[in-house]
Amino acid sequence: MSKSVSLQPESDLASYARVPSDHSRIGRAEKLPINEPTPVVSLSSFVLAVPTRPVDLQVRISAPVTGTNLPIILLSHGHGRSNHLSSLNGYGPLVNFWAAHGFVVIQPTHLSSATLSLPADAPGAPLFWRSRVEDIREIIDQLAYIESSVPAFAGRLDTGRIAVVGHSLGGHTAGMLLGAQLTDEDGTKVNLVENRIKAGVLLTPPGNGGEDLAGMGLTLPFFRNPSFVEMTTPTLVVVGEKDVSPHLTVRGADWHADPYTHSTGPKCLLTIADSGHLLGGISGYDAAETTDEDPERVATVQRLTWAYLRTALDPSDPAWELSCQALTEYKDLAWVECK
Repeated sequence: MSKSVSLQPESDLASYARVPSDHSRIGRAEKLPINEPTPVVSLSSFVLAVPTRPVDLQVRISAPVTGTNLPIILLSHGHGRSNHLSSLNGYGPLVNFWAAHGFVVIQPTHLSSATLSLPADAPGAPLFWRSRVEDIREIIDQLAYIESSVPAFAGRLDTGRIAVVGHSLGGHTAGMLLGAQLTDEDGTKVNLVENRIKAGVLLTPPGNGGEDLAGMGLTLPFFRNPSFVEMTTPTLVVVGEKDVSPHLTVRGADWHADPYTHSTGPKCLLTIADSGHLLGGISGYDAAETTDEDPERVATVQRLTWAYLRTALDPSDPAWELSCQALTEYKDLAWVECK
């Protein structure tokens, strides 16, 4: 039996056609300015030979089908409970958006991924915090190889404009590359800053150690003595207003903002209202691990991280200023402070 459908006038329908890839329920986030999207090409799994790793480094590469001099985002996944999302197969809501709007996005599968399930006695197990940092550096080292091996990407990457983004444990990885330091178990100060990275985004990252830690946080040596003072690379820290993590800290949601609070500028802090650790569902579409699924929140994170990196990698681009201005109309959605 057929069902009749009442269509809106063509003039109204045209307004919805501006960004056809958007979810219909992104609400007020639709008012945050973005450029026109393009189709995306994605290559997976591309293998980078790394002799020092127990397995080669698998990456996914996503990019718009058109354009040159494309800035690069290196995305470090979190740890999480899922079987697949903590790998190159996760974070589709962010990756697809960023690529459709002008970035090349490269996602490694870190050794901590459940897709690899390396033995508990493997060096660095179970979270492989140092190897995760080395993975990102290895990708940068092999960008020329990637371009020469994949005709779709040849000559299109701007290796002078590289950003790193990390979620949760990936926020720790990204933070180290951006200049954060830690004191290792033997008392050694660890500095793994990567100067080829010009900007970053930390999505619900871990905060201070010491007396602030609880539960699993107490068992992770690399969480115990972080220092954010040295993290001088331009960075946006994104936190959920209700992201309380009692398995890691005795503090509340403000713990995740420590990389902003205790670092020097230039930095910005974006707080997503009513949001938890997955910021509405950034790790995957309809992911079971998301406790606060909300397309509007995800769209807000998509747009504002995109805008921040556009301007951070090209100061002549007004995307971040325009987005912050637009956000002032929706203060119950999210808010920004900068220093």
